[in-house]
Amino acid sequence: MPIGGQVALITGGGRGIGRATALALARAGADVAVSARTTSEIDAVAAEVEALGRRALAVRCDVTRSAECDAMVERAVAGLGHLDILVNNAGGSTQRASLADSDPGRWADTIAVNLLGVYHCTRAALPHLVRAGRGKIINVGSGMGHDVAPGNSAYSAAKAATWMLTQVLAQEVWPHGIDVNEVVPGPVLTKLTEGVFRLDAPPPFAPSERVKPPEEVAELILWLASRPAGGPTGQSFSLARRPL
Repeated sequence: MPIGGQVALITGGGRGIGRATALALARAGADVAVSARTTSEIDAVAAEVEALGRRALAVRCDVTRSAECDAMVERAVAGLGHLDILVNNAGGSTQRASLADSDPGRWADTIAVNLLGVYHCTRAALPHLVRAGRGKIINVGSGMGHDVAPGNSAYSAAKAATWMLTQVLAQEVWPHGIDVNEVVPGPVLTKLTEGVFRLDAPPPFAPSERVKPPEEVAELILWLASRPAGGPTGQSFSLARRPL
């Protein structure tokens, strides 16, 4: 049980990478708080975690709202006792247009969920991790935050900023025993991509890539969560099959 007795909080935990991560961490011995905006989904994941013999908590939260993130962390700590691992997984975008044709409201919403959500949740969790003198923060990034691709400026800008935030934060908190890293999943089959992707086949945009299940991303997140003190920090770990 590499993380036995630890407590993890996972945003965007109701499906896809978030759900797979919750189950992987539970199998490795962690108690898990899962958060998202859809109550029915996180309730179902919490039940799956409990079926694995671990404690679970479902906490509804909109990560774009600072006060809700503060309350989410406090509920997780109150319900499960402490906090050791934060996985900032909530994200996504419905904005697919050139900057000139973009909608300002949807552009700002994309920045809010993918960048400000990471900031709000991390800021809320840090006092607990600093007090403990240890912890892991794992941000789910994207290859679009490392490479230039037209037509999705908000998501690319948000993920690029999240990668920089990961590096800056790693330098700020390492004296407290906290490691901060980014995971780049590459193409993953989820509810949002099942209309375009096929498992184990290349996606339309990259013939060298392979569409993977969320469980493969969860394995990498678990590996980072279970690194010993003094492990990697400020790094990006990619499952992509092309240079980024």
